Amino acid sequence: MHDPDEYALDARAIRRAFDRASATYDAAAVLQARVRDELLRRLDLLGFEPACIVDLGCGTAHATRALRYRWRDARVIAIDHSPRMLGAARARQGWFRRFDRVCADAARLPLRDGSVDLVWSSLMLQWAGNPDAVLAEVRRVLSPRGYFTFATLGPDTLRELREAWREVDDAVHVHRFLEMHDVGDALVRAGFADPVMDVERVTLTYADLDVLVADLRATGSRNAAARRPAALGGRERRRR
Repeated sequence: MHDPDEYALDARAIRRAFDRASATYDAAAVLQARVRDELLRRLDLLGFEPACIVDLGCGTAHATRALRYRWRDARVIAIDHSPRMLGAARARQGWFRRFDRVCADAARLPLRDGSVDLVWSSLMLQWAGNPDAVLAEVRRVLSPRGYFTFATLGPDTLRELREAWREVDDAVHVHRFLEMHDVGDALVRAGFADPVMDVERVTLTYADLDVLVADLRATGSRNAAARRPAALGGRERRRR
């Protein structure tokens, strides 16, 4: 068993990783694109016209652009902790369909209480060192009838890689991902009404470790555990 503190995340390492990945992210983000598109489709069930929308953890802003074109009269704000990701997001600006870009920590949003009608967030929450703080901020900025829709990664994520490393050493090589009921409990603590959650299992198959690691790095998905090992430890440990 690992001490829970071993799973604490290094926020600066996360920002550096996504800054480095800003130029390679789109080409490698196969899973991210699939999740994003499914989450956007589910907005068809939304029963109102939001006036202000936040894309929280916008990355290169594919979803931000889609949200801007779906609700043409709404103000859309793209928020990310990575300045270079926001730089890449500039390329998604339409000539007439502009959106705001804001560099901010998801746990400290520079927005007024109750000022947002829709917070949309795809595969960001697993990078939050304190998910409760992020959810509390989302709840704070949402209007009384506001809506929060998000996707995050579950505990089986990279399970095979985690188990393989456990054959080699006892260090933290793969992040811990929250169970669905833990996320649900956090939503209730934050004050959300009637949260609804479900699970979709997606399998990606890789020929070898090097290809998997290359894709993870290209999407900024590096090991950012505060107690992560300084390096993989050489060819022999990678072979094992």
